[in-house]
Order: sequence, then structure tokens, then C-alpha cells
Amino acid sequence: MYAELLTTGKLNDYLADLNEQAEAMFSRLVKQFSEKEGVTEALKAENQMLWVQRMNNRRRLFLFRQYS
Repeated sequence: MYAELLTTGKLNDYLADLNEQAEAMFSRLVKQFSEKEGVTEALKAENQMLWVQRMNNRRRLFLFRQYS
């Protein structure tokens, strides 16, 4: 597959599409994980700084869990 994509000039497009899919999945999972932990749009409206802090923490925790 790699050789075929490389020789037909489609490797970069394939990798870019794969990257977009991975980023979308990561965003969905972080959102789901955050909502389970109580980091919601209601909190964002009520206290933006706390929401940002908690979202950043959730992102780091999610990445840590995935790579540890």
C-alpha cells in the first residue's frame, strides 16, 4: 500500500486525510471525556478561566492515558 501511494503521488493526501480523521476523533473523545467529568458548556458560560483550566487538564490526562 505504501509503495503504491508513494509511486502514484497520493501518499501526502492519504496521510493528510488520516491526520484529519485522527484530530477529529481526538476532539470527540476529549469532549466526551470532559462532559463525563463535568466540564460542560454550562461551566464555560459560568466561569471561562476554570473551564479552560479543566479542559487543558483533561486533554493532558487523556493524552497521558493513551501513551502510558
